[in-house]
Amino acid sequence: MRSLWRTLGGRPLRDIALVCLAVGVIGVSYGATAVTSGFAWWFPVLMGALVLAASSEFLFVGIIAAGGSPIAALLAGLLVNARHLPFGLAVPDVLGRGWRGLLGTHLMNDETVVFAMAQDGLPRKRAAYWACGLGILVCWPAGAALGALLGSVVEDTAALGLDAMFPAVILALILPAMKERPVRRTALAGAALALAVSAFLPAGLPVLVALAALPLFAAKAAEGAVR
Repeated sequence: MRSLWRTLGGRPLRDIALVCLAVGVIGVSYGATAVTSGFAWWFPVLMGALVLAASSEFLFVGIIAAGGSPIAALLAGLLVNARHLPFGLAVPDVLGRGWRGLLGTHLMNDETVVFAMAQDGLPRKRAAYWACGLGILVCWPAGAALGALLGSVVEDTAALGLDAMFPAVILALILPAMKERPVRRTALAGAALALAVSAFLPAGLPVLVALAALPLFAAKAAEGAVR
């Protein structure tokens, strides 16, 4: 801890701590949602530790709970986690090698990469990445365990509003990007496609159909590059 404090300083560590705390609170929502959807209490905890990817885990649980097939849920989760490919290209030196590289890859998510990229110099990048990653590795499964316990004793967890927390976080993350017209058009087109097919496709597949709108963004980006 002293080494991290000397490398990063107080303010980055406080920011990382707040993010990890927020992730833990969202984990409570995830655990409660999973248990009230029919999953065993240990399932969200185990998933939280082994998958360590909030969005794909929420999506998997939501699709299964809505009656979707496990295959559709798995494909949707893998699709959401495809963003880790460019993440890995952005922070190869931060991860390290050998067993550290394997653990570092497991800890890779939006928050760890963002905090690492925000720092100057490789030592600070590594310190931020590992501090945030290890913090989330503790807070996310712990929050899921607390949520699973809450979902086991509270009959109607929906009354607590925990299910709205994750969509609210996602909305807050995407709103800045929606200021750009190509992104906004593509997102609205994808939402329209998903809504149009949701009446006759199994749960989880409309999300995949929405990807058909991506060529709109590519075309706009290419047009802007030509100009």
